Amino acid sequence: MIKVNEKEYSCPVEVAMDLIAGKWKLLIIWHLRKKTRRFGELQRKIPHVTQKMLTQQLRELERDRIIHREVYPVVPPPKVEYSLTPFGKSFEPVLNKMLVWGGHEYAVSYGDVGGYELTLEIEPEYRAEVAEQLKKGTE
Repeated sequence: MIKVNEKEYSCPVEVAMDLIAGKWKLLIIWHLRKKTRRFGELQRKIPHVTQKMLTQQLRELERDRIIHREVYPVVPPPKVEYSLTPFGKSFEPVLNKMLVWGGHEYAVSYGDVGGYELTLEIEPEYRAEVAEQLKKGTE
């Protein structure tokens, strides 16, 4: 048994699932991986999320130390920025694998990526590894 923040889990995968569970959390993390963003920017990047749900998901990610919320004391409305914490950034290799799995393994096999260049979305240090995986997938 694993105990984290008063919760008990049967395995590490269950811990990870609890941290990223939520319809919009992965997209929030995805859009914060390269830069700090304000609430409105995230809302534009994820157009189908409601303001209430985005706020809730951001609070949960902040509570779980995946993102950092910085409030600047300026004339109302206050300026608030969100960024990934070092712990949140440690999830990036998983996101890159998900990009390959969702974008190549599934979409290329069962759908159409319409010329979407998968490797452009991947951080430079992971591109060679992903390109190799993509190459293997087309052989």
